[in-house]
Amino acid sequence: MSIVVRYAPVPSSTIEAVRRGHSRLQESGELPADGFDHHVAFRSNGQLLVSEVWDSQTELEAFGKRVMPLLADVALEHSGHPEVFEVENTIRRQQ
Repeated sequence: MSIVVRYAPVPSSTIEAVRRGHSRLQESGELPADGFDHHVAFRSNGQLLVSEVWDSQTELEAFGKRVMPLLADVALEHSGHPEVFEVENTIRRQQ
C-alpha cells in the first residue's frame, strides 16, 4: 500500500538545502529511487514542509538507509519523526 510521508524540517532549513540534497541524490543515481512516486516541498505559515509519496514503507526505509550517509553534510534537520499515512485513494490527471 502506498504511503504519504510528511517531514517538518527545523525552521532554519531552507529550500536551497532541499535542492542541494536532491542534486546530490540525483548525481549519485539514488533518485529516482525504486518505490518513489513524488516529492513536494512547500511553505505553510512560513515553515518549510516536505511531503513524499512512496509505494511502501519498506522502500522508503531502504532508501533512507542508503542515502543518509550521502546527506550527512546537507543542513536538513527534521523536527521529530516524519508522519506516515496510508494512501486511501489517488486521482491523477492524464498525461
